[in-house]
Amino acid sequence: MKNLKASDVMTRPVVSARPKASARDVVLQLTTGLYSGMPVTEGDGKIVGIITELDLLSAVADGKELAKTTAEDIMSRDVVTVNPGTPVTEIIPIMQARNLIRVPVVKGGKLVGIVSRSDILRALIEPEFVTYM
Repeated sequence: MKNLKASDVMTRPVVSARPKASARDVVLQLTTGLYSGMPVTEGDGKIVGIITELDLLSAVADGKELAKTTAEDIMSRDVVTVNPGTPVTEIIPIMQARNLIRVPVVKGGKLVGIVSRSDILRALIEPEFVTYM
């Protein structure tokens, strides 16, 4: 694990929302994409926020109508990012300290991937099951 970097385990391409995307459309993307959050980016790939299922649930609890609420209205703006060369041994403590499920990976200020907890775990295991066709 000590030699693994973000670029070795990150998921790409990454689906991101634009700031003006409706919260309803974000929900649809999350539920069909089988992930629980996504970065919010400008047209040039610069990250401006991150939106999670919890942000969406909080909006509903606050009485907001998802079709009339935008990603930028409810996204978290304090986004922790790493670069492709960041060692996984540095990413894990960041996730632990901030209770993060995913960390966007940026290069030159633009989104290039995302590292989730499951991405790291998947990279650490040797499969014990094989399917022969």
